[in-house]
Amino acid sequence: EILLPGEVILKPGESYQAPALLAAYSSAGLDGVSERFHSHIRGRTMHPKRARPLTLNMWEAIYFDHDATKIKAIAEVAAEIGVERLVLDDGWFGARRSDHAGLGDWIVNKKVWPNGFTAIISDIHERGMEFGLWFEGEMVNPDSDLYRAHPDWVLNTGGHSENNWRHELVLDLTNAAAFSHVLEQVSAVLTEFPIDYIKWDHNRVVVDASNNLQAAVRNQTLAIYRLFSELKKRHPKLEIESCASGGGRVDLGVIDYVDRFWVSDNNDALERQRNQRWTGQIIPPELLGTHIGPTPGHQTGRSLSLSFRATTALFGHAGIEWDISKISNSDKAALKTWAAYYKANRDLLHTGKSIRIDYADENAYLYGVIDKKRERAIFSFAQLTPTTAVHPAQLTFRDLNPDKNYQVKAVYPAGAPLFMLIEPPTWLTGVTLSGAVLMEIGLPAPILAPENALLIEINQSN
Repeated sequence: EILLPGEVILKPGESYQAPALLAAYSSAGLDGVSERFHSHIRGRTMHPKRARPLTLNMWEAIYFDHDATKIKAIAEVAAEIGVERLVLDDGWFGARRSDHAGLGDWIVNKKVWPNGFTAIISDIHERGMEFGLWFEGEMVNPDSDLYRAHPDWVLNTGGHSENNWRHELVLDLTNAAAFSHVLEQVSAVLTEFPIDYIKWDHNRVVVDASNNLQAAVRNQTLAIYRLFSELKKRHPKLEIESCASGGGRVDLGVIDYVDRFWVSDNNDALERQRNQRWTGQIIPPELLGTHIGPTPGHQTGRSLSLSFRATTALFGHAGIEWDISKISNSDKAALKTWAAYYKANRDLLHTGKSIRIDYADENAYLYGVIDKKRERAIFSFAQLTPTTAVHPAQLTFRDLNPDKNYQVKAVYPAGAPLFMLIEPPTWLTGVTLSGAVLMEIGLPAPILAPENALLIEINQSN
């Protein structure tokens, strides 16, 4: 915890309790440290127990264009593909027709949703999916009913105008009245409509974090923990996703109050390969939101194959962030196969040991998960940028049983990657080798085009 000057002033007899410090040591390198953190996190009583539902968030599909017909079209395709949760993002409340207004007024906009969410939620539930909704309860727009009524409910140091960032200010949740306003309005929406999940965003940095000229970051943080706790107390089946422009709030404090982290608002799969690799050093994959985005990517403009995007999204709490109502039949078929593969293998993906191989080519990643019995593993070999090697280094694996034989093959649930020039190695169609050979000698690496990846299944044979 980084305390601002004057944030904790103790009077005689008072005490201050710092947040818990978690540290891990392992003689098995970064993966050993990662395994200890993952084991600790998975051992918590509040760790999600049920299978992580395949999620579609509609933000990059519709943005602020909340049209019920459009949303139903997305829901229809989502159900066909096998999506299990549909999330309506920003734009449903107050005067929120852009990011300039409405934050703080957590009441359904009757012009956009004249009959509320009843009909759309019913349609989504009838298709076998859960419904989720977006909030950014710690923020307020100056152009909002809340701010016009209570301009003093924001964090500021006084004596000058508030620091407006992204057209929003930070609501002072250390103020009991402001806290109650957010809690009651959010809870009212969750009570009126059958909402299974909320995405809780935080889209600006907390600066001028002062209440009555006293620093307030610590108390603001503790307040959001109390708010999450109370929401879950009132709505016991509610799941909460922590989002702060993506991964701005991923830590081992808030983790006890949420069920998922959105890794990054940059949904470009090439960037996500790096983001997910290092966020996953501490946080286990079942808590990391990893979605297939559109192409070209909305954050980078980069065009990437569905195969690469889908393989990247598989290693986490998988989902989709894309207008699937407009996709081709071939993409729809690929997504359906990928969704089925995720569901069939998520138990392994979300309970197995994460392994990141120190691959010789710094332009490629080799990583995966293996089950506790060392009988099953799924790896990804991802060529991020062009290889500089004439003959790529062998693919060697870890944590297999050296005395057992394993069947190894490549699988393509969302289509094959693009191979370069040289004929791909024959083992891709299937080979049986001992664990010792796979760990010590390995397999010839296929030469992939940049921004391509393949999945490798390793199953112990009888």
